[in-house]
Amino acid sequence: MTPLRSVAILLLSALVSSCTAQQTSTAVAYTGATIWDGTGATAVMNATILVDGGRIVGVGADVDVPGGATEVDLSGKYVIPGLIEAHGHVTGAWAPEGVTDPQDRIRGDLELYARYGVTMVNSLGDGPDLIAVRDAASPTAGHARVMGSGAVIAGDDPAQARADALANADMGADFLKLRVDDNLGAGRKMAWEAVDAVMQVGRERNIPVATHLYYLEDAKRLLEMGTGMLAHSVRDLEVDQELIAGLRESGICYVPTLVREVSTFIYRDRPDWFDDPFFLRHASSSEMERASQPDFMERNRSSSAEAYRIGLPQAQQNVKILHDAGIPIAMGTDAGPAARFPGFFEHEELVLMAEAGLTPEEILMSATSVAAGCLMQDDIGTLQAGKWADFLVLDENPTRDITYTQKIDQVYVAGQPVRFKTEN
Repeated sequence: MTPLRSVAILLLSALVSSCTAQQTSTAVAYTGATIWDGTGATAVMNATILVDGGRIVGVGADVDVPGGATEVDLSGKYVIPGLIEAHGHVTGAWAPEGVTDPQDRIRGDLELYARYGVTMVNSLGDGPDLIAVRDAASPTAGHARVMGSGAVIAGDDPAQARADALANADMGADFLKLRVDDNLGAGRKMAWEAVDAVMQVGRERNIPVATHLYYLEDAKRLLEMGTGMLAHSVRDLEVDQELIAGLRESGICYVPTLVREVSTFIYRDRPDWFDDPFFLRHASSSEMERASQPDFMERNRSSSAEAYRIGLPQAQQNVKILHDAGIPIAMGTDAGPAARFPGFFEHEELVLMAEAGLTPEEILMSATSVAAGCLMQDDIGTLQAGKWADFLVLDENPTRDITYTQKIDQVYVAGQPVRFKTEN
């Protein structure tokens, strides 16, 4: 064989290989959008997200798109990381009525969250079915990701609290969840000896403890005992320097759940969001009907509900104080129980945080990268190479107005489309 012929064959072989590679490329390039990546950097215009195998390969204005990659034109759109719910509930209560299998119902709840742009939920109060769904789920499944805590732990008996905590740990809980709250005097607060028993299990098993609380003094005591997350706002008093110092020293996160307070009183009348097209796109009509019944409305006019309404401004003030002090604030809602509409309530939480005085970018950080850090999730929360391609495509710029997170055009989990604006 002549040298010239050998060279020709080699060139032809290289060309065929290149063409084959181009034809079989699995990469998808989302081009032309303005991308806010969740890192704190300025948004980049006319940028590209390159995704392959569900993960981000490259992101920015100078990304090389390989030959054969599928291109999705997002010109005129805005892209942000998927929203992360640091304190929600996933029980299967919101799945379509025809779904009967408990685990399929949980998946139905996770699909509902995702359709509203929430791509990760930390479920703080659930059972073994959720843990099973979490463990069985593909990282590229077309619904929200999930973490679980097992059942909420309360009561006075330290031995029982320890047994309950160990059961949740053995089940594979990501957090242990305990309740230190007396419902404004209507119930009994968890005994501190029982709290300590749960904290001990958390230390033994290296599982953080998330705490439901209300009062400032309880928050400070829980910090001293080693809680790994304050999963509700302090609502009785203005936070003080002692709490700020404790939070700063521990590095743990504060999860306001402002909209949880709203859910205690908003249904005294028909809420405005019952006419909101964004809410109605995926809202449960049966739960709307239940929340519109006279007896339900009357309970929302109770003295307890009124106390929560009065306490909401204090909770909002505390969020602002703690944020300005550098404490990590993670978006959370306590959505999922009755009348706390999952997926939609997260967007209401963002609005309440804006009313508290946080800027749109600060709020977006709390719902993406900060929340991911609080949940110890390293591969979500920002749009960076190597991370899962969980992102929202929006029609408007949410760094200008936080309500624009509701202008959802598309939602992706690991590069897989979850919902589209044109869906019925």
